[in-house]
Amino acid sequence: MTLLYDSRQIRKIEQWVIAAGTEEYQLMERAGRFVFSILQQRWPDAQKIIFCTGKGNNAGDAYVAARLAHEHGLPVVIYAVTPCDQLKGSSAKAALACRKAGVSIIDYHPELSFDSDVLVDALFGIGLNGVLEEPYVSLINLINDQNIDILAIDVPSGLNADTGCIEGAAIDADVTVTFIGYKPGLVTLKGPSRCGEVILNTLDVPMEILNKIEPIAEFTEWERIQKVFPRRMRDAHKGDYGHVLVIGGDYGMGGAVRMAAEGALRVGAGLVSVATRPEHVPVVSSSRPEIMCHQVGEPCELIPLLEKVSVIVIGPGLGRTAWAEGLMQLVLEAPHPKLLDADALNLLSQRPSYSDRWVLTPHPGESARLLHCSCQELQLDRFDSLRELQKKYGGVVVLKGAGTLVKGKADRIKVCRAGNPGMATGGMGDILSGIIGGLMAQGLDLLTAAEIGVYVHARAGDLAVAEGGERGLLATDVLAYLRPLVNPN
Repeated sequence: MTLLYDSRQIRKIEQWVIAAGTEEYQLMERAGRFVFSILQQRWPDAQKIIFCTGKGNNAGDAYVAARLAHEHGLPVVIYAVTPCDQLKGSSAKAALACRKAGVSIIDYHPELSFDSDVLVDALFGIGLNGVLEEPYVSLINLINDQNIDILAIDVPSGLNADTGCIEGAAIDADVTVTFIGYKPGLVTLKGPSRCGEVILNTLDVPMEILNKIEPIAEFTEWERIQKVFPRRMRDAHKGDYGHVLVIGGDYGMGGAVRMAAEGALRVGAGLVSVATRPEHVPVVSSSRPEIMCHQVGEPCELIPLLEKVSVIVIGPGLGRTAWAEGLMQLVLEAPHPKLLDADALNLLSQRPSYSDRWVLTPHPGESARLLHCSCQELQLDRFDSLRELQKKYGGVVVLKGAGTLVKGKADRIKVCRAGNPGMATGGMGDILSGIIGGLMAQGLDLLTAAEIGVYVHARAGDLAVAEGGERGLLATDVLAYLRPLVNPN
């Protein structure tokens, strides 16, 4: 299990480690040695390495790594934005050892050349507090403009370690080496686009210390998910695997319910029905005859369909008309476990209610409407926004986006690292809603269905991209990759 800790928790863990008898400088040595080992692995032929250092322990880690690189015969130069004589504690000790070893340390000025094979960013670690000011903004932008590889220590400078927000400017790293535990800002919002590959080193912090604090989140991991899909019994029949009803598809949006319905089928739902505008029935039925498509010209025509199903998915292509509002009201009154997506969420935002029997799957815009705030405000702290959504609406909430987050009432936040930018295209959310609904129909509890559905959908997107590339990926392209993922044995 891979856990995530915010910056406050990381500092507390460091304090406990030091109190238990490990010196701060010893932790710095471990961090610096690991940074140097990654430099050796990733850039074995580097002819010159530039270290850009600020102050604090992040800089100290860099001084250790620079000294080791110098001792191994690598050409190293340090550009110190904070002069060595202004450093304190362990960082000052590391800088002094670096200077005694003969490493070139130059106080930074804008005219310096960045001609090197790799640059190590050690300007800020998790201690960044507030928006960056000069000279850091100009320096970070200058570094990003260079045609060189970048390794960031702990967190790319300018990226908020807790939220993933960019505080004025942020390093665009190729590799980020982080310590003790993953930070939430590395894996959500702008983090995935700025961190490159993230490599964790725990600095040998004992598990008994890590176990003293409750992490804010954990990663969804494929090894655990595979165990949720047992082999089916030889005498199984379709009734054993639930009946999903997908409701939506107002005029011109019949494709949304079609995609959601096939998503449910492809992950193993026994039966899938669609309730949609009469005009869409021929298209849905002819393109995928396994879907039972019913015309619902008036909301009252939905009532007999509700009696035959086990799970409801409402929202794909639903619209916000009187027709949609009527369907939504009937669904809210129904006792079934249900999933609300797309326009069902927009209707919910107009008349908020609470339930422990549903899964909500909003993207940031829908989430902002549900919380009656701006999208920018919501994205300032996606983890906190998710908690607010769950507290206000109940059930399980899936906050979509880079680093999708999943949370139930009393559960630790789940973070999905799978997925890619190619999935930023219309219809992806419809298929996800069907996938989660299909898993719910097979008896998975709401949180498990949501967590696994998010991950399987994202991983299917990654498999599709590996074959054909990100640009031009269609939502329906992921469907072909769902069956292997839900049949791992």
